[in-house]
Order: sequence, then structure tokens, then C-alpha cells
Amino acid sequence: MDDLFSAAEQPLKPLAERMRPTTLDDFLGQEHLVGKGKLLRRAIEADRMTSAIFFGPPGCGKTTLAAVIAQSTRAAFAQMNAVTSGVADLRAVLKEAEDRRKLYGQSTYLLLDECHRWNKAQSDCVLPAIEKGIVRFIGSTTENPSVAMTPAIVSRCRVFRFEPLTQAQVQEGMRRALADKSQGFGQRRVEMTADAMVRIAQVANGDVRSALNALELAVLTTPPDEDGVQRITLAVAEESIQKPVIRCDESLYYDMLSAFCKSLRGSDSDAALAWFARLNYAGVDPRIVVRRLIAHASEDVGLANPAAMLQAVAASQALEFIGMPEAKLPIAQAIIAVCESPKSNSVVTAISAAMADAEKGGFGPVPPHLRDTNYPSHDRIQAQYKYPHDYPGHWLPQAYMPPEVEGRRYYLPSDQGAEAKLQDQHRRRGKAVPGSEGGTLGGE
Repeated sequence: MDDLFSAAEQPLKPLAERMRPTTLDDFLGQEHLVGKGKLLRRAIEADRMTSAIFFGPPGCGKTTLAAVIAQSTRAAFAQMNAVTSGVADLRAVLKEAEDRRKLYGQSTYLLLDECHRWNKAQSDCVLPAIEKGIVRFIGSTTENPSVAMTPAIVSRCRVFRFEPLTQAQVQEGMRRALADKSQGFGQRRVEMTADAMVRIAQVANGDVRSALNALELAVLTTPPDEDGVQRITLAVAEESIQKPVIRCDESLYYDMLSAFCKSLRGSDSDAALAWFARLNYAGVDPRIVVRRLIAHASEDVGLANPAAMLQAVAASQALEFIGMPEAKLPIAQAIIAVCESPKSNSVVTAISAAMADAEKGGFGPVPPHLRDTNYPSHDRIQAQYKYPHDYPGHWLPQAYMPPEVEGRRYYLPSDQGAEAKLQDQHRRRGKAVPGSEGGTLGGE
């Protein structure tokens, strides 16, 4: 129960904090985790949660779900932040949890926000408590735990990946805040236009906390008109989110992204940069642009210029490391590199053909000379495998293809860029090249 001071403090909390759902039925999004009948929901409802890590982008409900667990469990609940809590704080919490279990038989949940920021000493401190069941650990992080966290912790937890909320879900969060009379703005006369709500949801990019912060600023700074109504228009929304006015509905968003991708394929650097600038101006997550950039570095350039993929991946790493707006420079560099590269779609046609053959099934055994003979218990026929490095040029004619697709050709290098040299190499090795006789593309 809240005391007098916490009750007085409640109106001072940000809207996003006041509007946190307290039950699973009110929880927004993540149906793949907490939808009816899903594993995580069943574990929460049965109060049988084991140690877990919630991994996903900001504002998608990780901490909120932990709070829902705190409301629904019969166990004690302790919350810490990896940035502000040290080993001494952690030891105090673990001591209380151990005493609680010994004296009252009560379990303790330990929620750790920003758990990827924990150092090795902190991780080593909590590890025995997780193993002994003294605490049920729930970590919350925006970073991939397999990369950013101690493997010993990750191996003892179940990782649940959270997805960004959809625009519809973000709008639902705003509608709840406008209607809620106790925690939201239900006692005010607030009218919000549809385009204003859509715009805030677009810029929030799946982060309901960001949307509610913008909504709160809009309501608190908009005076009522002569009718006593606070009218939140598109112009007010633009001021609240501090983004320039550019209309970007769902159709236009996909059209601009398509134009960007086609400009990459069409080798028009100026057009690709123009569409990137407009997408960025509209508040589109730059990670979406970079993901398409990496895909097209393989799909439309491939081995005609292998450095294009390095440029695209480097842009992605720069975006994660330094963030926007600085990352617009390496992103622009990668865009130009992909556009100005010689073009080839041989990679995408090769893997598409190989996948099509694999989907047909009918697989036979691996040819004897390609089987693994390194383990002691093998009793296979010893077939003569020829070691390529023992031959001039480190190559010799030898069958490697599965017998069912023998003679298929998947990768056919183009005459563009670095692939022209690969064409010459294929000719020297007796492989057919585009425009020559012999050789069959997989599936044809």
C-alpha cells in the first residue's frame, strides 16, 4: 500500500510511468510471449517463473512486464539498476533473499535493469544465488545478451526477445492515457486529431514511452480554447516530438523505402542519398535503412565488389557505436559505395536455385570420399579423398556436389567488376560460364 508521501509523489511521475499496466490483460504487445496460452504467460500466471532475460528495444514493455510479475507473484520483489548498483548493494539484496527463504519459505525475484552493464564481479556475485534458487533473476536489456553479458549468466536464464510495438499498439497506449481518469488525462477535456496521434506513433518507432512523453508535453503545454478544450493538432504534435513536418503514412513510408532500394540497384547515388535523407527526415529508424543497405550489398553487388558488403556492415556498426546524427556520414559513405559498385545478382540467383533444389528433398547418402573419417568409431569404406593443397594451384578436378544435383550450376559469375576474374577462373577449371555452352542453372 502506498504511504502518504508516495501518494503525493504520484502526480509528479511522468505519464509513461503512471500508465504502466499492472496486469497481463492490460499489457500492450508481445503476443508471441504473453498471448493466451503462451509459455511466458502460463509461467507468470502459475507463479512459476524461472530466471530469465528480457531482450528488446527501448519502450517495448520489458520493465513493465517485470512490474506485472511483481504485482501477480506471491514472492518478494527487488529491483536494481546495473548502472547505479554495486556489488555491496547486490550482496545486501541476496542476503535478504536468503534470510527470507530460510525464515518464511518465500522466494525473491531480482529485477536488474540494464543488465548488460554489469561487470564480471557483479555477475560472479549473483551466479551462485541463481544456481541455488535463492533469487529468480529477471534481467532487462536492450543489447543482445549473447554478446553483451557474461555467458555463465545467460546459460542459466531463458532469453525472451521482445519486439518493437506496432503503430496501432502505440496509438492504443496513447488512447488509454487520454481516457484514464486516475493516472492519465481523463479528467481533462483533451481532443487529439487522428493525424497527430499517427504522427507521434510513427516517430516513436515502437517505443510507447517516447510516445507518451510526447503526448504529455503536448497536453501540458497546450492551453484550452474558448470552449475549454485542449486540441492536440498535427502542428502541436510536431512541436512536441521536435521533428519537422513531413507527412509519412504507411503507404508513403513503403514507397520511399522502395524508391531507396531501387536507387541502390540502379546505381544512382544522388537519388539514394535523397531518399535516405527524406526517410531520416520523416523519423524512420536508420537501422531499417542500414538493414536494406546490407541486403542489397549482396543482392545487387555481391562478388562484383566484395568491399561493398564491408562498407555496409561497417555503417551498421558505426550506427550502433556512435548513433545518429554522426552515423549519417558512414551510412552515406556505404550508400555511395553500393551505388557506385559494379552490379551483379549472381549471389541471389545462386542461393535461390540451391534452396529450390534442397526443398525438393530426395536426399541420398554423402559420397564416400566426402564423409567424415576423423572419429575413432567409424567403420566406413575408405574412399580416396584428394587434398587440394597437394596439387598445383591448390585445386584439382574432384566431385563435391550431392549426386542428386550433379551437373547443376548455381553460381554463375557475371562479367562485372571482380567477377570477371572469377569467370576466367571458371573457364580454366572447365566450368561453364554465362554465354558459353554446357552447365545448367539449378532448378532449370
